[in-house]
Amino acid sequence: MIRKALTAAFIALMAPAAQAEVVKLAVTTSFENSGLADVLLPAIYDALDIEVQLLVVGTGQALRLGQAGDVDAVLVHAKAAEEAFVADGHATHRREIMYNDFVVIGPNADPAAASDAATATAALAAIAQTQAPFVSRGDDSGTHKAEQGLWADVGLSVTDSGDWYQEVGAGMGAALNTASGLNAYTLSDRGSWIKFGNKGDLALLFEGDPALFNQYSFLPIRPSKFDHIPAAAIAELENWLTGEEAAQLINGYRVDGQQLFTFNAKAP
Repeated sequence: MIRKALTAAFIALMAPAAQAEVVKLAVTTSFENSGLADVLLPAIYDALDIEVQLLVVGTGQALRLGQAGDVDAVLVHAKAAEEAFVADGHATHRREIMYNDFVVIGPNADPAAASDAATATAALAAIAQTQAPFVSRGDDSGTHKAEQGLWADVGLSVTDSGDWYQEVGAGMGAALNTASGLNAYTLSDRGSWIKFGNKGDLALLFEGDPALFNQYSFLPIRPSKFDHIPAAAIAELENWLTGEEAAQLINGYRVDGQQLFTFNAKAP
């Protein structure tokens, strides 16, 4: 009996552990830059035994990855593009998770007096009028789409407006680094700005306009389009992201004492 028990224990120890379910999630660079993923992903693994593998890209690229079936879900921040993505049948639905806001960053001297503006469009119009250097992400990200919307409200086509407007074609960190190096203006999500460590002479100059609201949403890729989509695991992940534990972690996440995101998911 003792030998049998020892043999059974040995077999149990040698048996491979059950592997966690893997979900591939495309997320924006602004989300990854914030550091929130380092808080959420371990909690998701502990709660659900799901390993979330992140592909960090701009919103436009994230949606293209979802359309191609290269990821199982996306977490992005460009409402109009997301709604079109769902309408075109690539995702089953769009679920709001959390929000923060965009802010206008620029040199402390503020040569365009953007900080005196009453609205975000007025701040950008002042920058354009003075032709002060402005750095755009230029990467079809959610931040880039928001910036382009503001320029459209100004009534300005910036792509052919002159050397003062520069596109970096990269993520938020690269855009902020370039703005720091050039002592230029840029539009950033608040979380990336708070986490950014190379501020140089830059400062937050304009904030608070409702037009700068920045919603992040979760979109599950339609499983009928691709055989490999783990629909059950994605549903578990969405339920967790919209639940109480996620709410506490998202609302409680702070850098330098500042809250980066506010949870606003609603029950189904």
